[in-house]
Amino acid sequence: MSTLEGLTYAEIQGFRPLLLDLHLPAHAGAHSPVPVVVWMHGGAFWSGDRRYLPSNLAPNAVFDTLVAAGIAAATIDYRFSGEAKFPAQLHDVRAAIRYLRSNASTWGLDPARVGVWGESSGGTLGALAALSPADDGADLPIAAAATWCSPTDLVALRHFSAIAGLLGDDGAGDRDRDRDGDGDGDKLKAAATLASPVTHVRADAPPFLIMHGDADRKVPVEQAELLHKALVAAGARAEFAPVEGADHVFEGHPDAQQLVDQVVAFFVRELAPAAP
Repeated sequence: MSTLEGLTYAEIQGFRPLLLDLHLPAHAGAHSPVPVVVWMHGGAFWSGDRRYLPSNLAPNAVFDTLVAAGIAAATIDYRFSGEAKFPAQLHDVRAAIRYLRSNASTWGLDPARVGVWGESSGGTLGALAALSPADDGADLPIAAAATWCSPTDLVALRHFSAIAGLLGDDGAGDRDRDRDGDGDGDKLKAAATLASPVTHVRADAPPFLIMHGDADRKVPVEQAELLHKALVAAGARAEFAPVEGADHVFEGHPDAQQLVDQVVAFFVRELAPAAP
């Protein structure tokens, strides 16, 4: 295994450079390219760090488990809501994926076998990257997606401060202005609709694994159920895996590593090379 730290994948005027770390299996190379999973941290869209996992996981548990299974792991920065409003964050995720694909031959990656995995707000961004094609239609599709405890219908959550901040409003102000009849509440709802993974569900979506604690007090488990039902109804493949008794990002679960193993097994299956 080797790790490349602090790779600059985007330099946007007026913002900090956006970095990623890339964890590579030892056998990755031009003659044996490996799939790669892009990890997006949580933090309510306004905080977090690509280098650190939720506290109930061992350091680097996600990355080490992926690499041990023969899958490269990239963990990425993205702009916070205090730096830029949506869809800047989605643009950042797409830019990171394009950077990995454009350098795939250098690092022994397979550009056609890219998965996304995120926790909480990071899962929202990963789901959007998997479901909402870029405007120019030039990107290869995402091959598989996994979400952990992620908001999926931001319309229902749009007046919570973290969501409203992402969308460009403080929440309460929009409610008050909407009562005055100037339509700003409608603008917030439209922005929330655009930022909701459930809005972009389609029949040819990549396979999804949707995991959520059924005792989550920050993001209701119904958010996971909504995305799962919408994907299945559209004809896409999706698995919903509720985690009994677990709070947000599986706090209270006795073996969080087992949940990591479950997701990695999903990626091993879905990112396997195509049969000749």
